[in-house]
Amino acid sequence: METELMRIGVSLPDTLLSKFDEIIEKRGYSSRSEGIRDAIRSYISYYEWMGDIKGHRVGTVAVIYDHTKRGLSNALADIQHHYSHLIKSSVHIHLDHDNCFEVVVLDGDGEEIKELAEAIMSLKGVKFSKLTTVASNEKI
Repeated sequence: METELMRIGVSLPDTLLSKFDEIIEKRGYSSRSEGIRDAIRSYISYYEWMGDIKGHRVGTVAVIYDHTKRGLSNALADIQHHYSHLIKSSVHIHLDHDNCFEVVVLDGDGEEIKELAEAIMSLKGVKFSKLTTVASNEKI
């Protein structure tokens, strides 16, 4: 059974689209649409992985954001204060005039860690965010 294709419209900054086009050309995609489908599949897979974050976990949230975006720095601080019981440390680096890179080290309940990460990911002005966790009782 063939899946029906749906046509959508997406607005992107020109620099993001240019970088995406470079990648799909290097990877040999037959079309921009195929690259977008692959990116969406990857996003869905990552989101499903995040759904399995349960129990006691340790990990990091890495974030790149535009600190000039009105209210973003305060929103990030508010989220971190709300989840301060999970945060063991953080590192903040100024990448350039507008962009900051922050890594937050976490230790606690996996579902709360996921909530914190999703709250950060959803903020307007966050350009990149990545949650990485491991069960704290895993044998390494």
